[in-house]
Amino acid sequence: MKLYSYFRSSAAYRVRIALNLKKIDHELAIVNLLKSEQLEEGYLTLNPQGLLPALETDEGVLGQSLAILEWLDETYPHSPLISGSAWRKAQIRNLSFAIACDIHPVNNLRVLKYLSNELNVGDDAKNTWYRHWIEVGFDKIEKMLTDDDYCIGDEPSLADVCLVPQVFNAIRFNVDMSRYPKIAAIYERCNKLAAFNDAAPQNQPDAT
Repeated sequence: MKLYSYFRSSAAYRVRIALNLKKIDHELAIVNLLKSEQLEEGYLTLNPQGLLPALETDEGVLGQSLAILEWLDETYPHSPLISGSAWRKAQIRNLSFAIACDIHPVNNLRVLKYLSNELNVGDDAKNTWYRHWIEVGFDKIEKMLTDDDYCIGDEPSLADVCLVPQVFNAIRFNVDMSRYPKIAAIYERCNKLAAFNDAAPQNQPDAT
C-alpha cells in the first residue's frame, strides 16, 4: 500500500493518522504541491483529479480522503474510526463532514493560490480570508462538542482524524484557539497519541 502525500496537505494528514491508528504498513510517496507535482502527467495517470492524497492499493487507487478513510475502516476494522449505534455513526459523520466539507475546501492550497495568482489578493487579505472561514466553522464546531475526551466519546474517531489537521492549519494562520477551549483540548489530547504525533506535518520526511 502506498500513500501519496505532502506534509502540509490536510487531507493526506487525515489518512496518515488513520494508517497509524490502525497500524497498517504502508509506503509514503511525496508529491510536492508547491511545485505542482500533482499536475504532472505521471501523477494524473494515477489520480486524474490531480489532488492529494491518493492511496494505491491492490484493488486500485482512491483519491478522496473521506472515501479512503471509509475504505480503510471497512477493510481493516480494528481500531474503528466509525463505530457504535447507527445514531453514533451518524454523529461521527456529521461532525467529520462539517470539518472536511464545510471548512476545509475554501481554504485548501489551490484556493489560496487562485486568490494570490489570479485575483491578485495580497498576503494579508488572503490570511484574513483563511482565518474568517476557520473561525466561522470553529464557532459552530465548538458548540457541537460535548465534554467527551474526544469529538465523540472516549476514543478517537473519524471526527478527530478530520479535526486535528484543521486545527494545525488554524494555528499556522494565527487563529486564536483560546476562543475554542473544547477544540483546543481535543487537539492537545490527540497529539499526545503516537498515531497523531507521528502523522503531524513537522514529523514528515518532506517537512521544510
